[in-house]
Amino acid sequence: MKIRVAIADDHPIVFGGIQQLIATTLDMEMVGRAVNRQEVLHLLHDAALDVLVLDLSMPGVQGLSLLQELMAHETPPAVVILSMHNEGQIVQRAMKLGASAYVTKDSDPMHLLAAIRKVARGGKYIDPSLMDSVAAAFSQQPHERLSAREEQVLRLIVSGEPIGLIAERLNLSPKTISTHKTRIMHKLDVGNNADLVKYALKHGLG
Repeated sequence: MKIRVAIADDHPIVFGGIQQLIATTLDMEMVGRAVNRQEVLHLLHDAALDVLVLDLSMPGVQGLSLLQELMAHETPPAVVILSMHNEGQIVQRAMKLGASAYVTKDSDPMHLLAAIRKVARGGKYIDPSLMDSVAAAFSQQPHERLSAREEQVLRLIVSGEPIGLIAERLNLSPKTISTHKTRIMHKLDVGNNADLVKYALKHGLG
């Protein structure tokens, strides 16, 4: 039986390339495509699929949040993340949230095929080019992965500054500060403000 693959990516060129790649195999078939969150969720109900190749950066989609939604499904497919992001901490978090594989868009296409085959058999796969950054991410304390700007924003949040005032102080938009805060919470693996402040104070970031 062929491996049934669906693609969630809004770029026609990327989709076309993957479609052609799968067409060269004898053990895979394309069964669907999605370009946004709603279409991804429809795929779970409307298509019998074994593997979903998921882009983390589709418009209007917070990729890791969507991954969590997929993993909460009664019978989730194996998910192969195909992304332009190659930071070890992002790979680490995606795998922790339930992804079965992580491949970068600039890697050899054979790695994508290898990932699909591996996860279809219940295995895990990480693009070999990412192994050093993933190993470094595992060896770091979570707060050591913050950029200088993210650490600055964290310290201001912990001091009690509201988002609007932080934005004004750093000459940035409130939306940008909120984005920094979201990334900080992802990197520190905390789910709310209280845990964020608790973590920061514990590690001397207050």
